[in-house]
Amino acid sequence: MADIMILGSGGFGISLAVMAHHAGHSVTLWTPFEEEAGSLNRLRENPKLLKDVKLPEEIVVTTSQQAAASADLVLFAVPSFAVRSTARRFAGVIPSKTVVANVGKGLEETSLKRLSQVLAEELDNPIVALSGPSHAEEIARGVPTTIVAACAGRSSAEQVQDLLMNSTLRIYTNDDVVGVELGGALKNVIALCAGIADGLQLGDNSKAALMTRGITEIARLGVAMGAKTETFAGLSGIGDLIVTCTSMHSRNRRAGILIGQGIPAPQAVEQIGMTVEGYLCAKSAHELAQKARVDMPIIEQAYQVLYEGKSPQDGIRDLMERPKRHESEVIWLLSKS
Repeated sequence: MADIMILGSGGFGISLAVMAHHAGHSVTLWTPFEEEAGSLNRLRENPKLLKDVKLPEEIVVTTSQQAAASADLVLFAVPSFAVRSTARRFAGVIPSKTVVANVGKGLEETSLKRLSQVLAEELDNPIVALSGPSHAEEIARGVPTTIVAACAGRSSAEQVQDLLMNSTLRIYTNDDVVGVELGGALKNVIALCAGIADGLQLGDNSKAALMTRGITEIARLGVAMGAKTETFAGLSGIGDLIVTCTSMHSRNRRAGILIGQGIPAPQAVEQIGMTVEGYLCAKSAHELAQKARVDMPIIEQAYQVLYEGKSPQDGIRDLMERPKRHESEVIWLLSKS
């Protein structure tokens, strides 16, 4: 049994807490909000985020940071915009040898940095990125799930694997942190686009095209930033893309459906009522593509629809009317450059 502290009491944080408890660990769930801690301690569930998923009484819910001082593993389960500020709260509290694993999937908006880079700047700890097709609603209910633990130092990834892997959660290790994190972050943008296609009732052909060409764009940018091509064919690439583009558990897809139905993007995101990482990441991905001089037409159209008021119909038309290409042409040019 290990002492595991989870930072963030949203849906994913709660699901990880329940899963880790059932795997036999001692679990502490942290939230910075006194009101939220009080509600979770009283109700032992969050009916808005994970209805009917009960927190076992043994799980401690707290606003105190001190439990991190004795934790064998600290899991960050906060939105991308809160990763740096949360890390600063715990800097100096988490022992330097304790592994910190992040389950968030996004980029820091101001710096365009991957979340492991943000954590490494604020904490003196081994950092592991956890990613893959993993809806909180299913993890909490013990649905078999498979993810990836990525770290340049294999021993830290293997430690996370040893502590968290159980009969309902299978974990593979990977040393391509760049690819694993970019796959997890950028697929949210493509999932939002897939939702827009659903909202427009375009059909299966359109969604399949968006998903296939979407993972091509993600891999293209990833390779330009130092990732391995094969990572995007794995769990944190195509695996995560499939689940996020096709499931109604996906906030990104649900927000996209609203946009496709004619609701302006900011209002659609507000209606979801929770962080829609794809909306935030579309802007970052657009900037990264420009900096890396990588052609990402779906990301470009998504940015224009989400932030410049372009209609989804015009975005689709512009995608369909692009100049003729060989399917592998841009990837080939990039690999030879």
